[in-house]
Amino acid sequence: MTIFSRIIAGEIPCYKIAEDEQFFAFLDINPLAKGHTLVVPKVEIDYLFDLDDSTLAGMIVFAKKVGVAIEKAIPCNRIGLTVIGLEVPHAHIHLIPINCEADMNFQNPKLKLSSDEMSVIANRVATLFQAQS
Repeated sequence: MTIFSRIIAGEIPCYKIAEDEQFFAFLDINPLAKGHTLVVPKVEIDYLFDLDDSTLAGMIVFAKKVGVAIEKAIPCNRIGLTVIGLEVPHAHIHLIPINCEADMNFQNPKLKLSSDEMSVIANRVATLFQAQS
């Protein structure tokens, strides 16, 4: 069972943004920017391109809704989307508020945010996500 499956199951706490029957979104605990969010399918599949077409398409649509909420909550020029997928063997998409391409560099230092800051961000994005529904 991956760390993401354990988060989805509630075994490991997270700063949840959104959830539906198939997908789960939560703040990255080592963010490149405030609002850096991970979107994962609830089914544990290692590689994004191993997802069936319907699940992959649904994941992108879910990520879009999450990204729109992040963009409303966090001042930025865009929401960058990237798939690296090497750090955890569970398909996932990174949604990162960015102002320039360099903001997407995973070699950049990660932010150190307090749990209060993370909670405020998660609540703000979650509220905006829910408002779209």
